[in-house]
Amino acid sequence: MFRVALAAAAVGCLAAACSTGPSDISAGFNGSGSDSSSITSIDPAAGVGLSRKRSRSVENSDDGTRVAALDDKIPVGTYETAPKGALADRSYDATQLDPERALAVINEYRTQNGLRPLKLNAKLTAAAKAHSRDLSKWDRISHYGSDGSNPWDRVKRTGYKPRLAAENVGTGQVNFAEVMRGWKDSDGHNKNLLLADASEAGLALVNDPRTEFKSFWTLVLASSM
Repeated sequence: MFRVALAAAAVGCLAAACSTGPSDISAGFNGSGSDSSSITSIDPAAGVGLSRKRSRSVENSDDGTRVAALDDKIPVGTYETAPKGALADRSYDATQLDPERALAVINEYRTQNGLRPLKLNAKLTAAAKAHSRDLSKWDRISHYGSDGSNPWDRVKRTGYKPRLAAENVGTGQVNFAEVMRGWKDSDGHNKNLLLADASEAGLALVNDPRTEFKSFWTLVLASSM
């Protein structure tokens, strides 16, 4: 059975020592295009309070892909945005991603839990990069792209033939240590980090100081047919 496991974290602190309050989005996708999702709200006292928006107009493209029908291409489902200036006091000048080092951190965590390590895959990295760029362009966090695509769609577009795929997303973190801490502390993200059947991964970061979220991190895990 094809499946996609999803979790999104928007973690941005109003003060350097504040605790993080991730908003988990869990959804299931398969090759038939069916989808379902549920959202739990973020605690504004724990971090940045996020606004929530939903698109209701959906249409099918010529190739059968579900896309948002609105002119501004609001993605299908739900996305979240950051309050203006909420992360203005944080410096992202040194924010960067070393994919191999980041994957080593993830693999160490998996090994501690009796799981096999993941290998970097160029196609999964391409899928992760595409989504981080799209999130940055629209300055929001979501598992839906601006064209209405879901993670399963984006992985397949790279030519990868997935048997299983999972996606974690984070915004507002200054470094990967923050990202990893937020993902481990969130049930949905943690389940994806510890997917026993995953064998490969791709990671990406887009750092854009012009946006409110500043940093956009994507992790894609998968195993092929």
